[in-house]
Amino acid sequence: MSSTENTRFNPAGKGVLSFGELLLRICPDGTGDWLQTNQLPVYVGGAELNVASALALWDVPSAYLTAIPDNMLSKQLIGYIEARNINAERISLQGKRMGIYYLTAGEDVKHAGVIYDRAHSAFAELQPGAINWARVFEGISWFHFSAICPALSESVVAVCSEALKYASENGIFISLDLNYRAKLWQYGKQPIEVMPELAKYCDLIMGNVWAAELMLGTPLAADLKVHDTEEGYLAQAEATSKAIISKFPKCKVVANTYRFDYMESGIKYYTTLYAAAQFYRSAVYTTPDYVDKVGSGDCFMAGLIYGHFQGHNDQELLDFATAAAFNKLFVPSDATRTKTAEIYASIKNHEDSY
Repeated sequence: MSSTENTRFNPAGKGVLSFGELLLRICPDGTGDWLQTNQLPVYVGGAELNVASALALWDVPSAYLTAIPDNMLSKQLIGYIEARNINAERISLQGKRMGIYYLTAGEDVKHAGVIYDRAHSAFAELQPGAINWARVFEGISWFHFSAICPALSESVVAVCSEALKYASENGIFISLDLNYRAKLWQYGKQPIEVMPELAKYCDLIMGNVWAAELMLGTPLAADLKVHDTEEGYLAQAEATSKAIISKFPKCKVVANTYRFDYMESGIKYYTTLYAAAQFYRSAVYTTPDYVDKVGSGDCFMAGLIYGHFQGHNDQELLDFATAAAFNKLFVPSDATRTKTAEIYASIKNHEDSY
């Protein structure tokens, strides 16, 4: 790596802390057959836990902070997390409810049919002043959270602010995923009223150009979707990235993803990264079909973090993150199960797809 890239992030042998709500995803079939079979698939997830799971799978020291009730189910879930080599010591046992959502198999969480059951969950009722951040951040060099956290309640916004201030003051690298879930912003604030104040602490911001416009106020070309060209989307990603770095000077890296429908039931996927005044694009990945869209973006985020810990240059870490996200489309769960060797093989298979 260049000297500029070396100063951007130095893991110093420490780990990543992912902060967010643990969720149970319940997947009824679209036809209602589950009513006859009395069976419903259930997956353990949540955007930030998906990131922690991928990092642990790829041998990056990974810890997870959430809040769940103190009961038998929670003990089982903590065992599930620890079995995946994720440090669960920071999990807070409190409150009365665990977050749940319902989503038909194969659909994306942005789908209109998603049903959230997260109000008054233990995580949504976290309060500022309750977490000992000095203890939580021991042994941590990277802090990751997503825009789903501040979408839940004003008190969680305050908790996020506490974490970000402490992490920033103590030289911990901070990443933000601009996940937008319209159905979650229900407490009287819009994302643009909340997210800029949190984004100012972040070193890496990842999302897409539409989420950045909505949450951070970056400009978006009015005719972007009218022209609907790869060149236009790439140009917009570069413009959005520059606008974010200009607006939030602490931010060093901006990544954007594009996932479009392809053929009748497939996906076209590619990504971009902007760092050190250089713009990078990934190969274009296509598939005529897929298994599960949930967690693909989380896998991309984990890939970016992994690349930094591995000392990859900017193109290499973008290539790894993109291949990791694409491979997640064929894994029927919230978190990836794809090992690094398979991801690197996928990169080689797409070297001619730029």
